[in-house]
Amino acid sequence: MIVFDTDHISLLQHRDSPKAETLRQRVRAFPPHELAVTAATLEEQARSWISLIGRYSDVRRQVGYYDRFVSMFRFFESWQILPFDQRAAEEFRRLRGERVRIGTTDLKIAAITLVHNATLVSGNLRDFVKVPALRVEDWLQA
Repeated sequence: MIVFDTDHISLLQHRDSPKAETLRQRVRAFPPHELAVTAATLEEQARSWISLIGRYSDVRRQVGYYDRFVSMFRFFESWQILPFDQRAAEEFRRLRGERVRIGTTDLKIAAITLVHNATLVSGNLRDFVKVPALRVEDWLQA
């Protein structure tokens, strides 16, 4: 199974660029049941959109951000979403106990990926390589 980190998902959602098209081609090479995102990625994206919406008191300026927020849910309809469940929570606690020092959300993504014995696709190799036994690849590197 391949699990996508937020950076790669954001590129798939919103960008028209050669890198995005290359990423889309790689994604199409896998059956949909082998591709997933984590609940933590949805949380990250939802928090970002909610923060942007809340930044404006003029509701007319909120409209575009609400559109993007709703588009996020539509995008994820076709994805397998891996939960932050009890197994992931225990893995998260184990990794914290081993003093793996990366951001909380990234550690949740790593824990979810590990309990599903999956490979994480992320541009954040600097942090994720600190997680023992986590397989991580950056599909955006040339």
